[in-house]
Amino acid sequence: MEERRKLKRRHIIYYLLVFDQDTQSMLGHLVDITPQGMMVISEQPLEVGRLYNLRLLLPYQIAGKKELLFQAHSKWCQKDLNPDFYDTGFQLLNVSDEDIRTMDWLIEQAGFRD
Repeated sequence: MEERRKLKRRHIIYYLLVFDQDTQSMLGHLVDITPQGMMVISEQPLEVGRLYNLRLLLPYQIAGKKELLFQAHSKWCQKDLNPDFYDTGFQLLNVSDEDIRTMDWLIEQAGFRD
């Protein structure tokens, strides 16, 4: 798979839950994130090429928010190293400037240091 990311994704020390806003179902857990993209690990494969309305639960209240709401386009899905799980890559869309600042703060405070 060709690497086209402009920013290096940062793994988060929390296993944050990711939900589909339309169905209210849990899709999986956040693995890594930048304001442009993220990877989610799930028990079931997620549909590639689909536009999702997502809800990311934050580990604690950040700037008055307990969750982030945004759209994301699924770009790829593959088996995880653990064959019981799937990894899905998303391109984030329509993320507000305020939510980008919240993501940046989350990455700074809860991201693994390289």
